[in-house]
Amino acid sequence: METRIVEALRETPAGREAEAILRACVHCGFCTAACPTYRLLGNELDSPRGRIYLIKQLLEGAPAGPATRLHLDRCLTCRSCETACPSGVHYSRLLETGRRLALQHAPRAWPARLARAAARRLLGRPRALASAMALLRPLRPLLPPGLRRRLPARPPRFAPPRHDRRVVMVGGCVQPALAPEIDAAAVRVLDAVGISVVSVPGCCGALHLHLDDEDAARRHARAVIDACLPHLEAGAEAVVMSASGCSVMLKDYAHLLAGDSRYAEAARRVADLARDLSEIVHGEADRLPAVPGATAVAFHAPCTLQHGQRLGDNVETILRRLGHELHPVREAHLCCGSAGAWSLFHPRLSRRLRQRKLKGLTAENPALIATANIGCLMHLRAASPVPVVHWVELAADALATRQPDPSCYPVR
Repeated sequence: METRIVEALRETPAGREAEAILRACVHCGFCTAACPTYRLLGNELDSPRGRIYLIKQLLEGAPAGPATRLHLDRCLTCRSCETACPSGVHYSRLLETGRRLALQHAPRAWPARLARAAARRLLGRPRALASAMALLRPLRPLLPPGLRRRLPARPPRFAPPRHDRRVVMVGGCVQPALAPEIDAAAVRVLDAVGISVVSVPGCCGALHLHLDDEDAARRHARAVIDACLPHLEAGAEAVVMSASGCSVMLKDYAHLLAGDSRYAEAARRVADLARDLSEIVHGEADRLPAVPGATAVAFHAPCTLQHGQRLGDNVETILRRLGHELHPVREAHLCCGSAGAWSLFHPRLSRRLRQRKLKGLTAENPALIATANIGCLMHLRAASPVPVVHWVELAADALATRQPDPSCYPVR
């Protein structure tokens, strides 16, 4: 694709990167078939190819209004188009630049800015969320059954022996408060394969990046790096997160902090050592027990796992090793509609995507739906007719030599 990027932008790192990405695009259109919003809306401007043209116009100095910003906002950043693209177009990087320029041309109205600021403060503050859950937990027996099931119980304490192999696990922001049992299960599973976990608090910064606050995303990234580096220096082999949306963010730290002279090298080191939990367990899957009596499971591969990290088969391999029967999922490549905080600002589209996803997941009547990201889990669970769990919980059940009981997991 020929470009005439304005000189002031062309001389910046973001401009040079954008120009290279644009030149890789050959207008083939494979991306449109993989795009959830294009399939729902049928508008070329709500497809990756259409958004690329909009971003190209921004880079070439064309004016933009709220309509341009809306089409860019509607993108889920699922990166399904990147998987489908034969030319290797790094669309998500281009989108970041395009959204930044669109906001400069057409700033949001104050109610929209306020809503995004509120979402950042609510969802991106681990301590605040944990405190709220701690206040509600003593009232759990008094709550209505539906709300009681949604309020997480405190996971049992587990003190595994120390192993020679160690990893650093970053807690994240939403998951420790809403689903603390996930990381508790991860610790048990890693212990079973001879790996100790050093837990550190911290938010990866992904929510802030997607909610118009790149500076806050970088601050969170620096805090995570500062928390992890001493343990890496002491011999930890990897930085692990059990939420695939956070894992893909950690792996992008080198790009996020490329212009930070103090942190660029440390960011590269953390990014190089970042691993999704499924990568670690997949490499040790032969050491996990297989439980007789298969449970029918449908696996929803989050976009951040299958498109962002290209690790879609890892979890299914682990679940089969544990003895589960994996049901086929129609349109498995499509997003469930969660996409971080996207569902909060595009609720109608989000619900339509979720309905379509659940139809594909439940077509073969599974007993459980497993996934690998807290956002997808909570989004699907809110409307699913069967329990939705994190796959590592099923692995922890196998260590207890039992098949998972669907009635033990929360449903809507």
